[in-house]
Amino acid sequence: MPKYKSEDLLNELVKDVQRIKESAQFFQSSDQTKLAYSPDKSKWSVVQILEHLNAYNRHYLPLIEKHVSIVTHSRNPIFTPGFWGEMFTKKMKPNNVYEIKNKMKAMKAYTFPNSLHVDSVLQEFLSHQDKFTRLLEMAKGSDLNAIHIPITLTSLVKLKLGDMFRFLIAHEQRHMIQARNTLREVGVTTEKFPVILQVIPQ
Repeated sequence: MPKYKSEDLLNELVKDVQRIKESAQFFQSSDQTKLAYSPDKSKWSVVQILEHLNAYNRHYLPLIEKHVSIVTHSRNPIFTPGFWGEMFTKKMKPNNVYEIKNKMKAMKAYTFPNSLHVDSVLQEFLSHQDKFTRLLEMAKGSDLNAIHIPITLTSLVKLKLGDMFRFLIAHEQRHMIQARNTLREVGVTTEKFPVILQVIPQ
């Protein structure tokens, strides 16, 4: 199991969130009518993808905030991922900035019709990235190993705080690649789309 310096990990995750925010700003500056276009009935539009991410953030960010808001003097300079956290993050994190190869089916509660207000969804997503950044900064005063957050699938499985951050950001990276590809499929040039993650060769 890999180990990370806690502060270095959090700083890298802050950079990841900034790239995700820049990607959302790219969508914001694009033709917003096309954000609601879907290449075909089996695929989500960009706004559906962003609302999927919003739904996860509505659930998880308040839970994380509740835990990191508790002032403690317990800090650990080293973060060691847990079994489930490492597995879920590796499964979720893209290893290719151009496509998503291992497709997954979303839970019904996290799928949305293509009748959303594009600007409202974008604004909420951007606000979530700002909150994400604040929580990562706040977490520098916490032990990333000691705080555990239950996952949506079952409350019986809880991820360490460090793993929850890693998993949620990998989830956003994955779907932002999907959203970029969707926008390109409906005819929008994405040459200036930000590179949202650094891929380490296996």
